[in-house]
Amino acid sequence: MKKLSLAIVSLFILLSCSSDDGNKGYNISLNFGHIWDDTPVTNSDFNTIKFTNANGNQLSIERLRYVISDLTFNNSNGETISIEGYNLVDVTNAENLSFSPAATIPKGKYTNVSFIFGFTNAKNIDAAYADLNSASFGVPTMMGGGYHYMQLDGKFINSSSSEQGYNYHAIRAVDNPGASPSFPQDTFFKVDLGAVTINSNTNLNIEMNIAQWFKSPHTWDLDALNQALMPNSTAQIMMYDNGQNVFSLKSID
Repeated sequence: MKKLSLAIVSLFILLSCSSDDGNKGYNISLNFGHIWDDTPVTNSDFNTIKFTNANGNQLSIERLRYVISDLTFNNSNGETISIEGYNLVDVTNAENLSFSPAATIPKGKYTNVSFIFGFTNAKNIDAAYADLNSASFGVPTMMGGGYHYMQLDGKFINSSSSEQGYNYHAIRAVDNPGASPSFPQDTFFKVDLGAVTINSNTNLNIEMNIAQWFKSPHTWDLDALNQALMPNSTAQIMMYDNGQNVFSLKSID
């Protein structure tokens, strides 16, 4: 009788462990790499005029940092797993190039993984995030407050063959800066990475093609659009358009 009882207990433990493994959550990391078309870009490439955009402008990159938020997993049953939080990817200082949320993801096949470039309007709250405040990533109240989505800065060779600065800063598009700003169009956007299967701890290796910000559907002329772009809602909407194909899922491991 004791042997039978031990066998039943052992079977129960085995089944319990098997069930637990099926429901186990796995750690997910988003690793962000950067390219200029087919050429890898790191901060070692900064501060030198070595890139040429689709308009033919020669330029450098001196600073690149951007926010991603609201990581989401969708499965074939129509269920959604949403992970709160955000990550400031700082390419200039090679900081936060990987984002590993504390929440785990259950094993399974997911029809799409996505994140938000920037913040949704509901979460783009003025002065709400202490780390972004200390990083000087905020947007002035007269332009709606909240935070930048991206700061991309550098120099380019202008039509007079001189070096000139540019500030390609993406924010929520704003009109009528001042006491009562208005917002003609949302300019945060969802980045869809596609289908992913999770059966172990997983790295999602994501690439940003920096050249695409200047490429299509709007060929960006830095002689015409180089600074004071934050209060320019037309420029912000052009950035939104160009950003739709900036990110891609390079690999999974």
